[in-house]
Amino acid sequence: MAELKLPELAEGVSEAVVSFWHFKEGDSIKEGDEIVEMATDKAAFNVPCKFSGILKKRAVQEGDTIKVGQTLAIIE
Repeated sequence: MAELKLPELAEGVSEAVVSFWHFKEGDSIKEGDEIVEMATDKAAFNVPCKFSGILKKRAVQEGDTIKVGQTLAIIE
């Protein structure tokens, strides 16, 4: 299993809000697929998955505010 974490953001930005999940738990994901849309006060962006596998668990829900380095999802 692998943890997909919120990557480093723009300078001075340490957290983002989960806007929209593009995949459901149990879905097959390929490396590079945009798995979740995030938003900060300055921009919206998609987070690409760094692994191929099955989305085992969404660690956060739409509307949650999370910090850089926090786990977004577990990929099996």
